[in-house]
Amino acid sequence: MARKPLIAGNWKMNETIGEAVVLAQEISNEMEPDWLDDVDVAVCPPFTDLKPVYTVFEFDKLGVGVGAQNVYWEPSGAYTGEISVPMIREIGCSYCIVGHSERRQYFGETNEDVNKKVCALLSDRTQPIDPIVCVGESLAVREEGSYIGFVDDQVRAAFAGVDAEAAKSAVVAYEPVWAIGTGRTATPEQAQEVCGAIRETLAVLFGQVAAASIRVLYGGSMNEGNAELLLAQPDIDGGLIGGASLKARSFVQIVKAAL
Repeated sequence: MARKPLIAGNWKMNETIGEAVVLAQEISNEMEPDWLDDVDVAVCPPFTDLKPVYTVFEFDKLGVGVGAQNVYWEPSGAYTGEISVPMIREIGCSYCIVGHSERRQYFGETNEDVNKKVCALLSDRTQPIDPIVCVGESLAVREEGSYIGFVDDQVRAAFAGVDAEAAKSAVVAYEPVWAIGTGRTATPEQAQEVCGAIRETLAVLFGQVAAASIRVLYGGSMNEGNAELLLAQPDIDGGLIGGASLKARSFVQIVKAAL
């Protein structure tokens, strides 16, 4: 099955509102609207920037999606500092990153937390927000050779209780923790090995047809220099881009590599 590539930029905790508007406008200026017939593009700014960035693309009539970097699973309530699915939906978000390694490492997110967020994002069948579910191993797990099983466990936990129809809206991003922000990138063969294993796990969970439609991204220091070789792999359907997404020209070059 031909899967439409997805290039998603994770801006992390960068860009004030003014800076975010400038970056979004630069991305808009660099892109050709007809590219979006062949590749989906999204950016995931901090919460404070979501509406301003969405407005830039809406005004330019450019179909770049906007995604949140995190969400809480309850729809409302006494959860100081949290943001709900209805809130990001009203802003216009069509994607939401969940389970990023930095959330797991610095804020103690567990596989169970990730699962609750996935279920909350997919709960409204009429307006699902596509979760970008991050999985990946540390250097220690990679070196001891148990990384396939480790990632398999993360995928299974994230999708617990999700049915095949709902799962088709999800995206999985393989982000080897040892390659995030380090400049160290998995080789295309290493990335393909794990992305292929992720798809095999999805097939066990949801069947071959659903697994063939779910996009699997690579998310470990993809940049304009290595994107083409990574995107050429059969089970890599795009990228979750970190540092390179903060430079409009670099980000757009990665988009072009996915065409």
